[in-house]
Amino acid sequence: MLTNKKTLHIDIVSAEQEIFSGEVESVIASGEGGELGIMPGHTALLTQLKPGVVRLLKNNGEEDTFFVSGGMLEVQPHLVTVLADTVARAADLDEMAAVEAKERAEKILADKSADINYTLAATELAEAMAQLRIISQMRDKLGIK
Repeated sequence: MLTNKKTLHIDIVSAEQEIFSGEVESVIASGEGGELGIMPGHTALLTQLKPGVVRLLKNNGEEDTFFVSGGMLEVQPHLVTVLADTVARAADLDEMAAVEAKERAEKILADKSADINYTLAATELAEAMAQLRIISQMRDKLGIK
């Protein structure tokens, strides 16, 4: 059955809360295999998300941006579900906290003598870098230095 539906429904949820539910024209997300662009009628897909951005283009031309620390993305032809480990609106990200997390993770990874969990430190570094990248992109978009 063909349909002319020009939107798709997306739900973005974490263990703590549902952060967004609504109709959008398209979704862009950071999947394990690279950036994904999802539009109405997209083929079914299930993939892991890496720390990064989920961008929603709404019908009125507005864009909502979210940070996800990882999780799963499920795509059906007119329904997208993001099950995130943690999620936050990009505008709510704390730049100082992200800088501190990045520095802390880099310090841990540089200390070769310490008995640490390198996987956990690398994950924390990836999350902090993704948050800082999103903050930088938002600044560029708004023309803020």
